[in-house]
Amino acid sequence: MPRTNFDELLEAGVHFGHLKRKWNPAMAPYIFMERNGIHIIDLHKTIVKIEEAASALKQIGKSGRKILFVATKKQAKDIVDEKISAINMPYVTERWPGGMLTNFPTIRKSVKKMSIIDKMEQEGTFNNLAKRERLQIMRQRAKLEKNFGSITDLNRLPAALFVVDVMKEYIAVREAKRLNIPVFAIVDTNSDPNIVDFAIPANDDASKSISLIIDIVAKAIQEGLDERKVEKEKDVSTKDKKSADKKEKTGPPKRARARKSESESEGSAGEQDRRPRPRRNQPEEKAGSSAGEGKEDAGKPADESAAD
Repeated sequence: MPRTNFDELLEAGVHFGHLKRKWNPAMAPYIFMERNGIHIIDLHKTIVKIEEAASALKQIGKSGRKILFVATKKQAKDIVDEKISAINMPYVTERWPGGMLTNFPTIRKSVKKMSIIDKMEQEGTFNNLAKRERLQIMRQRAKLEKNFGSITDLNRLPAALFVVDVMKEYIAVREAKRLNIPVFAIVDTNSDPNIVDFAIPANDDASKSISLIIDIVAKAIQEGLDERKVEKEKDVSTKDKKSADKKEKTGPPKRARARKSESESEGSAGEQDRRPRPRRNQPEEKAGSSAGEGKEDAGKPADESAAD
């Protein structure tokens, strides 16, 4: 994972905080100084926090779980839409629907309505409806697409939440904390960093600052996804290799071996059948001759046999 560049953060204006009178005392450890009534964020601490958050998000991406990005601010909408859609992660850039996490099954029903309408259009049943009814359904479809089109792939609760502005997205943060979902957030000097798990002290109003941080985070997640893909390919290749080695060691399957033994036994029986059989009269002649010789010997007197 590439290290965060100090000069890039400085150029993007990540160090600019809010006015002194709007500050949150909990952000004191991350404030470097005050200049012209504006707090300046310590970028060295920002780099540490960005790398810590990026490393954790990379591991989540590597595990194959989803990270939900929330950015309904005007400055962050287009940035999140462009960068997060490229890594196939869900995001919310319109109004946060209350109960999106705590009442997730109801949200899934709304998402399924879009697929039902699309199925009606494909099958042709949509054309059988009245014109007014079709118009109402299409308006409903457009509204659902606007609010939930970016979370159609979110089939279960996300593994983590990434928020651009903690003050604006406080409902989303509360729902995530209630369900023990870890929250990553860009926290400015007017916010409380203790309400999130991974706080990145930075300017959450400037589009350049938001774009740079989202870009760093998106690259870290993409690295995790790439590593997951490589590991899967390795697992498949090792499984194939093990199965091939096992086949070589064990030899042919049991059925094939049984068939082979049957064919060998049939072949040996065939060879036995092909061997020339002895004639039936030969053993009788031998037996007769031996019997005759025995009788002759028996008929001779004892002296003759001894003389012989």
